[in-house]
Amino acid sequence: MRYFIIAGEQSGDLHGSNLVKGLQKADPDAVIKGWGGDLMENAGMTLLNHYSSTAFMGFVVILRNLGRILKNLTLCKEHIAEFNPDAVILIDYPAFNLRIAEFARERGFKVYYYISPKLWAWKENRVKKVKQFVNRMYIIFPFEVAFYKKHGIDVEYLGNPLVDEIEGRIKSAGEKTGPKNQDKTGHKPVIALLPGSRKHEVSHILPQMLKVIPHFPDYQFVIAGVRNLPDQLYQKIIDGRPVILAREETYNILNSAGAALVTSGTATLEAALLGTPQVVCYKGDFFSALIAWMLIRVKFVSLVNLILGYEAVRELLQYSLNGKNLVKELKSVLPGGARRDKMLSDYSLLKEKLGPSGASVRVSEDMVKRLGEERRRMNEGSWQ
Repeated sequence: MRYFIIAGEQSGDLHGSNLVKGLQKADPDAVIKGWGGDLMENAGMTLLNHYSSTAFMGFVVILRNLGRILKNLTLCKEHIAEFNPDAVILIDYPAFNLRIAEFARERGFKVYYYISPKLWAWKENRVKKVKQFVNRMYIIFPFEVAFYKKHGIDVEYLGNPLVDEIEGRIKSAGEKTGPKNQDKTGHKPVIALLPGSRKHEVSHILPQMLKVIPHFPDYQFVIAGVRNLPDQLYQKIIDGRPVILAREETYNILNSAGAALVTSGTATLEAALLGTPQVVCYKGDFFSALIAWMLIRVKFVSLVNLILGYEAVRELLQYSLNGKNLVKELKSVLPGGARRDKMLSDYSLLKEKLGPSGASVRVSEDMVKRLGEERRRMNEGSWQ
């Protein structure tokens, strides 16, 4: 069967790559095209457009790039129509993907959504579009079952794909390992800095993170950089400070770190599953912050806290993200810190809630099974 997959950012590329592998296993004749990133392409998907041209986040950023976003929507629709897939599979990225869902459903394509948009956090009214245009929603957080049930949508939690990814990395790495340029750390213990995967995140958050360096002279700070951002962006902010920039080595860096400062997002869950104590950070431009304050309806922004239902990891957001608070909270999660042992205990509870590995395989098998049953029903109908 033919599958068209759309992922609009780095985390979607990771989950999409595992889904591609799962689909190929469940359907040996699978032909897969789509929009995503290097990981999805390496997994076997024919990449038609890279997420680096679609990853816009923040109200101001979106407004500035509205023309480009509309052109991307038109191009994506053309790619789907030309490919004529058995199913369109959407991965998170709601502002773009919900519009594609409407287009695809109206043209008779099956629409599967893998990794629900965070409708429980804001823009809950978008759930109407899910109900209208999506054939099946595949969630990755246990608490989302109750949210969709409230709206009359039947969903089933089949696991979280990050569990698969982390288990695979740990098995392949064996003992804790550090970044490839680990020799530059001078054998000092590492503190990881994860400033995000988008330009505006790095621009707003990394300068705050770097303020803590003079307060921890016995540690080596390592920035987890991403491939899609230019070196000049990082170096301008680093400005000669004693910090290592390591690109595309997030898991190695987290795995070797005694603690981490982590930008809110998927990385907070990655740090927890790797057992790295963390302080969650987020800071955006004034207008984005104001609109988010008016619209966001959840108590926490970190996935760790949302899944557990309480503040297991400290969140420093907007104006509370400053050097003084970062130093205080980072000290509390480093070895000997007051919050470290409790946080590690909470991580164990988190892993229990998420359940066993194998999510990507289970989701892929369910998609293939549903498409197969639909095809059989159509064939049986054609004989009557």
